[in-house]
Amino acid sequence: QVQIVESGGGLVEAGGSLRLSCVVSGSIFNILTMGWYRQSPGKERERVASIISDDNGITNLKQSVEGRFTISRDKNTVYLQMDSLKPEDTAVYICNIDAQITRGGDIGTYWSLGTQVTVSS
Repeated sequence: QVQIVESGGGLVEAGGSLRLSCVVSGSIFNILTMGWYRQSPGKERERVASIISDDNGITNLKQSVEGRFTISRDKNTVYLQMDSLKPEDTAVYICNIDAQITRGGDIGTYWSLGTQVTVSS
């Protein structure tokens, strides 16, 4: 019912840039937060960036990507602009939302399947 589809991953040389997009669709009453996680083989999923889905749009970034990554949103789409990419940024990037499907309903967490980002040395 809730569909989250990300795109924009690929192979890029160190120092290059990529822009990830994530489109959320389906019957959703309210999206509270949107964000991006990443996961490498053998490592746990870690939060990269998040944005509160209100008028202020408060953002949070993992310290290691501050100054290089920017998260933004446009209605039901969240973006992650990644600049000055490093090999250690290589991972599967996963889009995430916290949302209510119905008014007064429980807050659920939803995940995309992920898109591969590979940064060569």
